[in-house]
Amino acid sequence: MRLLFLGDVVGRPGREAVTGHLPGLRDRWALDCVIINGENAAGGFGITEAICEDLFAAGVDAITLGNHAFDQREALVFIEREHRLVRPATFPSGTPGRGATMVETARGARVLVVNAMGRIFMDAMDCPFTRVEEALADCPLGYGADAVIVDFHAEATSEKQAMGHFCDGRASLVVGTHTHVPTADYRVLPGGTAYISDLGMCGDYDSVLGMGKDEPLRRFLQKTPGSRLEAAQGEGALAGLAVETDDATGLATRCAALRLGPHLPPALPDFWD
Repeated sequence: MRLLFLGDVVGRPGREAVTGHLPGLRDRWALDCVIINGENAAGGFGITEAICEDLFAAGVDAITLGNHAFDQREALVFIEREHRLVRPATFPSGTPGRGATMVETARGARVLVVNAMGRIFMDAMDCPFTRVEEALADCPLGYGADAVIVDFHAEATSEKQAMGHFCDGRASLVVGTHTHVPTADYRVLPGGTAYISDLGMCGDYDSVLGMGKDEPLRRFLQKTPGSRLEAAQGEGALAGLAVETDDATGLATRCAALRLGPHLPPALPDFWD
């Protein structure tokens, strides 16, 4: 199976990078499943139903979220009826939405998508390891699902790496999101799980984590209240991870970084062309 996971979409530049590049990449590489983190898609804060529909129309199969999941209040309502939109399973019981979902590919394969949020330097939530363990036990790789993908939305690299090893051999792919900077440690772990500490973002990299530079700089320099953070508006780049899995086991056989657009050195998976 050919999987692609794209990093946090930040504002209009990130959305335009996805809608501009993804349809062609999906056809070019005959992708089976595309997942994206969309928690910053609406101006950097949350996601709207209209944005969800635009991303699905561009070829996205499921959208994960994070700590900004409900910054747009309408998400509290439409997340209940949109099974392809997944919020962290670590939110308290009773929170609208779901922490895992199953999507079916055009070839009939079943892909379990799990979303969890870290605890270190983040809001206090349920234990991510417990919630992920429950999802993996409910729908084991190779039995309940042909592929299992975990988006671990977390700040600390140590916590992300621990989650990768925790899932090794039981998931096809574990990705880190949230910090918006692509890391160079993508690899297939010993048990067959593809892993990366952070996918990076889909957005304008001439920025501070996708936000216009002036206000973050002012806050660091002056430490005084100021204006609202706003997404940078330059041309967006695409960043993510391409993964190929073994159809017999659901485990990863190879992975490679994807980077398209300005400000980052380009990277493409060489095993699909």
